[in-house]
Amino acid sequence: MPRSGNETSCLFGPVNSRRLGRSLGIDLVKFKTCTLNCVFCECGRTTQLSVERQVFIPAEKVLKELDTFLTSADTLAAQRAPEVLTFSGGGEPTLAANLGEIIAALKANYPQYKLCLLTNSTLLSDSQVRAEIKPVDIIIPSLNAVSAAAFQKINRPAAGITPEKILSGLLDLRREYTGQLLLEIFIVPEINDTPQELVLLREAAALLQPDGVQLNSLDRKGTEDWVQPVSAENMSKITEFFKDFNTNFYLKH
Repeated sequence: MPRSGNETSCLFGPVNSRRLGRSLGIDLVKFKTCTLNCVFCECGRTTQLSVERQVFIPAEKVLKELDTFLTSADTLAAQRAPEVLTFSGGGEPTLAANLGEIIAALKANYPQYKLCLLTNSTLLSDSQVRAEIKPVDIIIPSLNAVSAAAFQKINRPAAGITPEKILSGLLDLRREYTGQLLLEIFIVPEINDTPQELVLLREAAALLQPDGVQLNSLDRKGTEDWVQPVSAENMSKITEFFKDFNTNFYLKH
C-alpha cells in the first residue's frame, strides 16, 4: 500500500504485484497531492489538486533510503528482494520535480533492477516530463475516458486537464519511448463501460498501439461509495472487446 500522510518513509513494500512481480514502491509526492481526484482511488480523496511540479522529498533522502534498503542483507534474501522498483503511491509521481534525477541515479547505481512508472498520464504533454521518464523500463499510463463527460465524472481533474490533452501526450510518448508501454483502463460501471465509451477507448488504443492493455476494476474501497466492481461477466466481454491489444484484466492494486 502507498504510504499515508503520517509516514515518513518514501518506500512501501515490496509487495507481490500480479502485474509486475515483487515490486518495491517509491512514493515521491506529498500525500494526497494529485492532478486528478478520481472516484475510484483507494488512497481517498485528493486534498491538494494541482498541476504544479515541485520537490516534495529531497532526492538525497530518497536515494539514501533506497541505498539502505537495497544493500541490506535482509533485502538481498531471495524472499524479500524486489524484482522491480515502481514509482507510484498516493499521488501522481510525475508531479515530483526531481523524478528525473532519481531515475538517473537508480539507473546508474542499480542497473540490475527494472524501473516502472505508474502515471495518470496528465503531465505527459510536457516534453520535460517525457524526457525524464524515458530511461524507465516499463511505463503504465492510464486513460479512463475519451469523452469529456465520462472523463469529468471519473477523474475530476485539475483545471486545464482534458482527455484530448492526455491522449496527445500519450501519443507523443509512444513516438519517443522505446521501453514497454502498457495502457491501463479503469472500468467504472455505467460510466465508461457503455458501448459508446468503449468504442472511443478502443479507438484511442488503436492510435496508441501499446504493448498491452490492462483493464482494472475496483478491489478495495474507492473514494466514492457508489463506485462498484465490474461483474465478471461484463469484464469478460470488455476484455474480449480489447482482444487485439494483448489485453489482461487485473483488480486495482
